[in-house]
Amino acid sequence: MAPSDKTRRPLNLRQRSTLAGEAAAASTEVETALDHPIDPTAAAFFDVDNTIMQGASIFHLARGMHRRKFFTTRDLLSAAWKQAYFRVVGVEDPDHIAETRSSALSFIAGHTVTELEEMSEEIFDEAMAHRIWPGTRALAQMHLDQGQRVWLVTAAPVEIARIIARRLGLTGAMGTVAEHTDGVYTGQLVGDMLHGPAKAEAINALAAREGLDLARCSAYSDSSNDLPMLGLVGRPVAINPDAKLRAHARQEGWQIRDYRTGRKAARAGLLTAAAAGAVTGSVAAGVALRGRHRHEA
Repeated sequence: MAPSDKTRRPLNLRQRSTLAGEAAAASTEVETALDHPIDPTAAAFFDVDNTIMQGASIFHLARGMHRRKFFTTRDLLSAAWKQAYFRVVGVEDPDHIAETRSSALSFIAGHTVTELEEMSEEIFDEAMAHRIWPGTRALAQMHLDQGQRVWLVTAAPVEIARIIARRLGLTGAMGTVAEHTDGVYTGQLVGDMLHGPAKAEAINALAAREGLDLARCSAYSDSSNDLPMLGLVGRPVAINPDAKLRAHARQEGWQIRDYRTGRKAARAGLLTAAAAGAVTGSVAAGVALRGRHRHEA
């Protein structure tokens, strides 16, 4: 996606979230499944990390990129430290946040969309394919068998999200959209990460485009961060939920499915907020997710 004046002007959080959602929906294509759905007004939306697959897709992508010398260990640790600092200290100054976002992502400057896509294909086979939760995969297939379209909705880069969707035979994916010109990343996101409220914006935009009735749609996630997305649809389901989402789902009478063992589920509940918060946030915000570089015209 090429740069525009709209992406260059300073935007507030709400505007960035809306723009991220609109960009994700606009970039979404029907890839492999159900070109002519039997039930065109119903669909299912799946989060990826700890919902479709075990762990954080961006972490596995980042590790694979690091092994391929896409960036240095110092870059990775720097991004993780900055993200952890902001989470612990709670700094909310927009200038500081923007500076952190920029510096955390600058190390993949100059790389192309093709590079990221090709690398993502390899890394999926190496590190992600065997981490797909069979139970969640079966739920997605159930919707496909009912003639419904199935989209992934994730904060991960749209490039890796599309690969996961294609490999699983799903309809398509919405993910974080990085701006690029002539196939080279510009160092800017279109809006912001596809996270939290931005996912709801993306689904609303896609529903309007595709004529979906959200009251007939389903959404699946492990995280309370996705409550805006889950609250949009008529059938929200908590998959391997964190403690806050589990409590909310019980209060609202939502279906809960947990494919983890008891010990693994308890440990994940503790680690997801901490490790995924600091590492995935930094790496997610920093590593591939924002296929960015500073491109001087």
